[in-house]
Amino acid sequence: MSDAGEGKAAHIPGPAEQLSGLSFAMVLLDPEQQIADLNPAGESLLGASASRLRGRQFLDIVHFTQQRLIEGLGDPEAQFVARGVDVGIGERTWRSNLTVSTIPTHPGWRTLTLSDSSQGERFGEHDGAPTLRGPAVLAHEIKNPLAAIRGASQLLARKSDPANTKLTSLITDEVDRIAALIDRMQRLGREDTEPVSAVNLHQAIHRAMETVQLNCPDALAWREEFDPSIPDVLANEGALVQVLINLMANARDAALASVAPEVMIRTRFVSGLAMTVKRLGVPVRLPIEVRVSDNGAGIDPAVRDYIFEPFVSSKPQGQGLGLALVQKLVRDMDGRVSHERDEKTGWTHFRVHLPMVKLIRTPMP
Repeated sequence: MSDAGEGKAAHIPGPAEQLSGLSFAMVLLDPEQQIADLNPAGESLLGASASRLRGRQFLDIVHFTQQRLIEGLGDPEAQFVARGVDVGIGERTWRSNLTVSTIPTHPGWRTLTLSDSSQGERFGEHDGAPTLRGPAVLAHEIKNPLAAIRGASQLLARKSDPANTKLTSLITDEVDRIAALIDRMQRLGREDTEPVSAVNLHQAIHRAMETVQLNCPDALAWREEFDPSIPDVLANEGALVQVLINLMANARDAALASVAPEVMIRTRFVSGLAMTVKRLGVPVRLPIEVRVSDNGAGIDPAVRDYIFEPFVSSKPQGQGLGLALVQKLVRDMDGRVSHERDEKTGWTHFRVHLPMVKLIRTPMP
């Protein structure tokens, strides 16, 4: 081999480097279904380091509801692929794709991979330019009347009682937000992203709640469970408020069909969660979670796996753009959004995970 060839070979990533670069979790199981090793994405998913997880039973940490899956994992010779399975780790539950493969040279040993089925890109009949026609048409039809509404609100503010100033200001602000939303809809399939900065998560939540509660019956109970110690998130404030408005409005509409409708907004820290961002090529830690929950009937099971795709909706009059836009805006902020249905408690949860602002400490003079 020439010197040039040897130099090139020396720079080829080895097996360890290749496994470290995977964006999905890979776990090595021994014949007793104990964790023998795992890659960094696996550590992030399971919420602990490899040194702490080695030797522990895999099914003591990761829980499945499907009995056939559990039986398959219990057979050291079984290998299979399962898509859209419910996976639980601690308090988290989500829909995942699972592969289990045997290692012919080591009987009983297997590799297992887990990837979030709701976060992958789907390709097919909805892919490409046809998907973007709807947002473009809607943008053209909505922008003109929005300008008229804004002008009428400003005229009303000058002629009405000062006590109504807050209401007219809210109308103007919401028109501006919707106009910005229309612009984002036109960019639904583009790669450009909104600039991000430090955002107070709880202020963004209250701003969104103020908007959603304007059209909300008294029978609906709103509950908050906030962690006051949460620092600022790294996000685009307008985009984050829009994400929260969409999720809260969906929760409101779903809950109203219940006898005692409730919507809960919860914030908290989560450990070990990370996502590989395509444009950055590295995992980004997402330690801050905001969860929007409702006690409605839940999303139609027939469309649960597709709810983040454009023009997919379980509502009779739904256009199927709200959740597609939510996913686009969250991804642009290097975040993650997921959905789960807890049939035991009768609650539906949408979780948004975001990066937090890194604190830069300056040395004392």
